[in-house]
Amino acid sequence: MKPKLLLENISATYTAGAEPLPVIDALSLHVAPGEFVSLLGPSGSGKSTLLKIAAGLIRPERGRVFLDGREVTGRPARVGYMPQQDLLFPWKTLLQNAALPLLAAGVPREAAYSRVMEMLPVFGLERFAHYYPNQLSGGMRQRAALLRTILVESGLLLLDEPFAALDALTRDKMRDWLLAIWEQFKRSVLFVTHSIDEAIYLSDRVCMISARPGRIILDQPITLPRPRTRQITNEPLFLEYKQKLFASLEE
Repeated sequence: MKPKLLLENISATYTAGAEPLPVIDALSLHVAPGEFVSLLGPSGSGKSTLLKIAAGLIRPERGRVFLDGREVTGRPARVGYMPQQDLLFPWKTLLQNAALPLLAAGVPREAAYSRVMEMLPVFGLERFAHYYPNQLSGGMRQRAALLRTILVESGLLLLDEPFAALDALTRDKMRDWLLAIWEQFKRSVLFVTHSIDEAIYLSDRVCMISARPGRIILDQPITLPRPRTRQITNEPLFLEYKQKLFASLEE
């Protein structure tokens, strides 16, 4: 089975003043169809840059990007990309914000709005279609942003620390909710996080990226059974994974 996403020998360099700054060095990574892969590593190691390269927003200095076996290096690909900030337009309602990918794809407005209204109950937002972003809680805004991302007709989601700005309790709830959504839609996911617990809890595999210039130093399968509940974080195997990933991160 060919990967949904393949990043092959990716290197990227930024220029800070006169000095080149290597960010990613010969990094290779794949995500299988329906697989949830987390990318874990220190700040500044190129995780967000790698997601932008996968989405075709940045062209790598070297290396190639494949989506469903087709090379898309440096070209905006039809993927669901969600940055850290929700980026909801404040002058548009939740319904209008969520419908944007459908409208951009040429779906008539009435059909796009109808599709969003069908999806709102899945995301627990059925009562908030006509609310503006400043009327929504942080968790609701993140759910709205993920709904918009899901509505991009793609089998691949690129999620860049979508819960980083949330408080601990809301973040725990959002993890559970994301797993439920993923199990329903079975999209391939590449998920950037700084949290070891979050990576283990969500993922089929966790890839550890080194300090800059980033390269994969550990590709750890996570064989914990699904569906998962928070009780699994106390299981010996969970703690074993946590110790191994923490040791890799310290290195």
